[in-house]
Parts: sequence; C-alpha cells; structure tokens
Amino acid sequence: MRNRHRPHAPGREIPTELLLRAYASGVFPMAEDAEDDEVFWVQPDIRGVIPLDRFHISKSLEKAVRRAPYTIATNRDFAAVLEGCAESREGRETTWINGPIRRAYLKLHEDGHAHSVEAWDGDDLVGGLYGVTLGAAFFGESMFSRRRDASKICLVHLVTRMRERGFRLLDTQFTTEHLKQFGAIDIERDRYEALLADALSYTANFDG
Repeated sequence: MRNRHRPHAPGREIPTELLLRAYASGVFPMAEDAEDDEVFWVQPDIRGVIPLDRFHISKSLEKAVRRAPYTIATNRDFAAVLEGCAESREGRETTWINGPIRRAYLKLHEDGHAHSVEAWDGDDLVGGLYGVTLGAAFFGESMFSRRRDASKICLVHLVTRMRERGFRLLDTQFTTEHLKQFGAIDIERDRYEALLADALSYTANFDG
C-alpha cells in the first residue's frame, strides 16, 4: 500500500506564506472532516497529474461544450465555489474542507494565488472548480457539479486557459476514475518534483 498521507504539525490556522511554501515543496493541507479544526500536511508518494498535451474528452462531452449550456466565468464568486466543493453529496457525507482551510484559501484568493472556474445558469452557480497557481503550475483542489456536466465543462475551460497562458503543470493531487477519463496519470514523487521544479521556473498569469 502506498503512503499517501504524511501528517506534519497540525494547527488551527494556515498562514498564506506557509501555504505557498508548502505547494512549492509538493505538500498540501487537508482535514479529517469539516468539523475538525486541525489540519495536516500531505505529501503523496504517488502523485496525480493531467499532462496538458494528453488531456482528452469524450465525444459526448465535446458536444456539450459546443452547446455551451452554461455561462463559464473565472473568479466571479470564489467563495461560493469553495462552499460548493465543501457541501455534502451522495456518496460523501463529509469533506476535508474545514474552517482553517476555507479561511486560508479565501486569503490566498485575495492575494491572487487561488482561482475558480465557474459554470452559471443565469444567476445560479451550478458547478465549478478551484485551485492554486504558483509559477506555471495549477494545483487543482476540488470540483463540484449541481447540473449535468457542469464541473467537466469547467475542467475543459481550465485546460484551455492553461494552454493559452503558458502553464506547464496541472496537479490533481490524486487520481480517480473520474479524472482518468480526462488523461490523469499517477507518477512517482521524484518525477513529480522534477515537473514541479520546471513549472516553478516559469511564470504564467491565470487572470491576465
């Protein structure tokens, strides 16, 4: 069994500077559940990434993207996306997004390092994803969907944006069957660290 979780120094608040240093080192925070104020740091031995040149989608999703059933926006309501990712849903009664993590990522967003891609149906937020940018890397954190294909369409727009703006690494932390359908792969930590170092040596602007 691979060692996925490596806890370090639990705490109740996460300073922005510490969070950015952690990402630059290949480490990210999680919590046991939403009601637990403690956080722990994770450094997987096996890391999930989506190579941008190998990203692919099904024909049905390609048709859905062309139909444009939703209005896609970036950073229109980051806080609402964060809440959407944290809400309970079928098959998942709790979440790793607790209070300290919410506050830390809201501050990271204010500082220009955390971003959301959102699917809107009129005034209703129906899906989205968020993550952290550093150098030319995007660290995907979570995604949610309240309507058919909403989060998938957001992911397609994210990858398009990353390609257009010179990003080099899309980190998914872990792989799931859901992400593998888009081309997500597992890589060893040393290979991930090499890709991370390369991405951090470049600059890419998510908003510009």
